[in-house]
Amino acid sequence: MSTIDCIAVIGAGAWGTALANSAARAGREVILWARDPAAVAALTATRESPRLPGIRLEAQVAATGALADVSRADAVLLAVPAQGLRTAVTALKPHLADGTPVVACAKGIERGTHRFMTEIIADVLPAVVPAILSGPSFATDVARGLPTAVTLACADEAAAAALARALGSQAFRPYHTTDVRGVEIGGAAKNVLAIAAGIVQGRRLGASATAALVTRGFAELARFGRAFGARSETLTGLSGLGDLILSCSSPQSRNFSLGIALGEGRKPDAKLAEGAFTAAALAELAQEKNVDMPVAAAVAAVLDGSLSVDAAIESLLTRPFRAET
Repeated sequence: MSTIDCIAVIGAGAWGTALANSAARAGREVILWARDPAAVAALTATRESPRLPGIRLEAQVAATGALADVSRADAVLLAVPAQGLRTAVTALKPHLADGTPVVACAKGIERGTHRFMTEIIADVLPAVVPAILSGPSFATDVARGLPTAVTLACADEAAAAALARALGSQAFRPYHTTDVRGVEIGGAAKNVLAIAAGIVQGRRLGASATAALVTRGFAELARFGRAFGARSETLTGLSGLGDLILSCSSPQSRNFSLGIALGEGRKPDAKLAEGAFTAAALAELAQEKNVDMPVAAAVAAVLDGSLSVDAAIESLLTRPFRAET
């Protein structure tokens, strides 16, 4: 793989802006693409994102609204929501050279198709190199340069290592792997489980209940991962257990905050929580694979309105006693 000197980040929300700053600190030239011309103008004029107030863009970051500018990038980071990833890569298709690494930075499963993020990239852009970046990371921490470790997965091990070197810095540390599906499953499943942990918090069921929920939730994540051939070290690593711990413990997690609101009986706006869109797809895939995921299924049922929060809690607490697996 050629040297990665220029990186394009698609999506100028909090996560995209944070990744742009991080890549710039790693010594890369960065093209930050935003769909809204007003956002491009604001980023250029003020060097500050409204999604990350008080954090300035690094000097090497150039905002643009022209997708054609992406054509000169050596690698592309897709910092768009999981359900919008297919639209984004379709728009990029005329502007990417064969062999360009394209890294999904969203955590989810596409509704309807049940496709994982790298599968969508491969579907639409069969000549590029799909990869996935995931792990315990909040945008504000990454944007500020606080220490963060993540996992970068690509089927091509040399490409995974090159991307990790290109993005890595003293504060942002990507560990690379070829276990693409394991990394994708960790990110997608933990979002759904974080909603469940938030419900426990919102219902004030106590710290013991939270610990039990997270532990049993991880058992579900691991069972699901094994059904897809994920490696155990991936599931217990940063993109699995690590991300689950972070997302189930802080209101900075949109999924955890969504769960808190549900547990408190409020009707939250779910459009910014990836887990709200992934829950049904995860539960359906688990059923197809005959994987027992009662917590994920309960979250999906609460979100689609077929089960109340209280009924979901009761369904989990009245399950038959069994050996721990």
